[in-house]
Amino acid sequence: MRKTLLLLIFPILVCCKNFETKKISSEEVLNQESKSLNWREVDEYPAFENCKSITDLTQARSCFEATVANSIYAYLAKQQPIVTQSIDDTLFLYLEISKSGKPVVDSIRVDSMVTYQLPELDNWVRQSVDSLPKIYPAIKRGIPVSSVFKMPILIKAE
Repeated sequence: MRKTLLLLIFPILVCCKNFETKKISSEEVLNQESKSLNWREVDEYPAFENCKSITDLTQARSCFEATVANSIYAYLAKQQPIVTQSIDDTLFLYLEISKSGKPVVDSIRVDSMVTYQLPELDNWVRQSVDSLPKIYPAIKRGIPVSSVFKMPILIKAE
């Protein structure tokens, strides 16, 4: 009887070690989370007031980029530059939206011929970005984050 009781209790005692929970430190959890996060994508793109209600990410991004482009085009159209040769080129604007929602021109890539004909173009683009309406920053996991956009802007002048 004792031997049978001992044979029944022994496996239970050995199996109890498998039921122990392993403690994970908060640093390990943070490391695992940061490895699994995709830092190239945001949960919500930066938005203007007219784009704030759009929930689909691709539509929200399109609305944001279209609003920026339209604002820049409207500002450039007011400048009425005089050129000696017709221009049909693309300028690339690298625009950063800070986590506070402030737009900052990171850089502008433009052909040297366009810069030669329109030396004020860089200043005009920077001024047009400064005159953008209020921007709500991008959101990642409920926290405002900064984001950078590469935006093509067509430059046409005759």
